[in-house]
Amino acid sequence: MPDIDITSPEPGVSFVMPVLNERAYLEHAVRSVLAQELDLPAELVLALGPSSDGTTELARELAAHDPRIRLVDNPAAHIPVGLNAAIRASRYATIIRVDAHSELSPGYAARALETLERSGAANVGGVMRADGRTPFQKAVARLYNSPVGLGGGAYHGGTEEGEAESAYLGVMRREVLDEVGLFDESIRRGEDWELNLRIRQAGHRVWFDPQLAVTYWPRESWLRLARQFRATGAWRGELVRRFGRRNGIRYFAPPGLVVLVAVAALVGVLQATRVIGGALSLVFSALMYLPLLVYVLLVLAVASSPSGGGVRQRLWTVVVLPTMHLSWGLGFIGGVLRGARDTVDASRLGTRNTPLP
Repeated sequence: MPDIDITSPEPGVSFVMPVLNERAYLEHAVRSVLAQELDLPAELVLALGPSSDGTTELARELAAHDPRIRLVDNPAAHIPVGLNAAIRASRYATIIRVDAHSELSPGYAARALETLERSGAANVGGVMRADGRTPFQKAVARLYNSPVGLGGGAYHGGTEEGEAESAYLGVMRREVLDEVGLFDESIRRGEDWELNLRIRQAGHRVWFDPQLAVTYWPRESWLRLARQFRATGAWRGELVRRFGRRNGIRYFAPPGLVVLVAVAALVGVLQATRVIGGALSLVFSALMYLPLLVYVLLVLAVASSPSGGGVRQRLWTVVVLPTMHLSWGLGFIGGVLRGARDTVDASRLGTRNTPLP
């Protein structure tokens, strides 16, 4: 855990945003932050990773035109390191985490501050409302918003306000962050879940408010999506190694699917080579192939549902849903067996991002 320089922050709001290779998204994200109407002073602290697509130059240009924007370096390029650097550099008593791949809805900050005060919570979050532009990204966004895609966490579509396990992005009291120790810089993904675990263990509340909405733009290609989900799964496996049963049961469904596919493939080979046959083969077929058939039918049902979009989006859904589950599951198994180690989300590396309209 990083050492904390505890100060007495002034009343106000500090938005903190880690940034790496987000030139196509950064200006829109920054604009949505600066457009928030507040009665308190506010600032936006950008933690700049070593981008290769001109993001850093754009950030400096934006900062030169608006004194509310401040810049700090994040040479490690890791999200929790950048968040901690931005938080340490911040001046105000409320920290609002934002992401360069997201856009805050109008009134988000004011509503969040009201909820923070009303609930007495240490951290408040809302709904991650995924959106897309291309048929592929729209398919991904739809699955992000579906319990079939990401397992039904409150921030993926919950409607009931109340206490929560974690919070998407998060609107946090700086005094509580100082108390529990900021983000754990040894955790590359899932750092928000781990922080919220410590917040709850310290006797504070984490709160979900469905009236808070943040637009999130998913990855723009199949390869980027697979990389992202593999890295996320690996770090969830690492969190299972560290915290065991504190992780929800839903996290074990994707690795269960991976195991089922692997065992079914092995059974198929044994059947083809006549190592197993007769009644035993029928039993194995029922145990292995029927659950896979049910899964395939589920994928097809999701793709063909009335909200499935156009033909290309529906076809991408058939590809995207198993990609999300299997990539995450493979990463999870690796993370549990050997730890996440130096696994990083390589989906942000490179220079090809789909521009916003």
